[in-house]
Amino acid sequence: MPLWNAFTGQELVTLPHNHIVKCADFVDDDATVVTGSQDKSVRIFDVTRPDQSSTVIAHSAPVRSVKWSRHRHVAVSAGDDRRINILDLRAPTAVKSLDVGDDISNISLTSDGRILSCASGKRILMWDMDAFKMVKDFAMDYEVSVAAVNPQRTRIVTGGKSDLLIRNCDFGSGKELEVHKGHHGPVHDASFSPDGEVYATGSEDGTVRLWQSNPGTAYGLWQLRKI
Repeated sequence: MPLWNAFTGQELVTLPHNHIVKCADFVDDDATVVTGSQDKSVRIFDVTRPDQSSTVIAHSAPVRSVKWSRHRHVAVSAGDDRRINILDLRAPTAVKSLDVGDDISNISLTSDGRILSCASGKRILMWDMDAFKMVKDFAMDYEVSVAAVNPQRTRIVTGGKSDLLIRNCDFGSGKELEVHKGHHGPVHDASFSPDGEVYATGSEDGTVRLWQSNPGTAYGLWQLRKI
């Protein structure tokens, strides 16, 4: 799996795997990467020594999504075995396991790492990462491919698995607030900027799109013109 310089596009290093890599995330210092693979394992790499990785057998099926919790200093992985596992990468197996009971499309953590969200079938599930207690369980009327919560915990951005729509929902009630079109393929990931003003969505159509949380305001790439 290659890593690139985000500014120049130059390839920096290749992290060796024996199977397909389906997901990855940076650890606290950004010199360490955690990956999830088709071979059911989660690996942690020091990018300065890519040939010396540590491996955790995380699931009984391929790993679909992996995130690093800066709050708990653990990796969180979701597999095709319908489980979410909490991984202390110093241990050979999971230290905590959550049974979702349905196929998992994606997991996401808030920027402070305290809320874990999961898109599973037509449900959005959320857990408090301090107590590993479920705090939200929203039933939607569409297949959810991704669910991400903004830093202010007022909104949830979701992707539709078949209708390809991006929806903004209320964090408290799950009620739909906005619907956006733009992607031409399933959306596989979403993430908010640290201030919550912008969110990005990544799709099977080969694009990453940036969206304003508050359209019509001046911010970054979006500048208002006087007429």
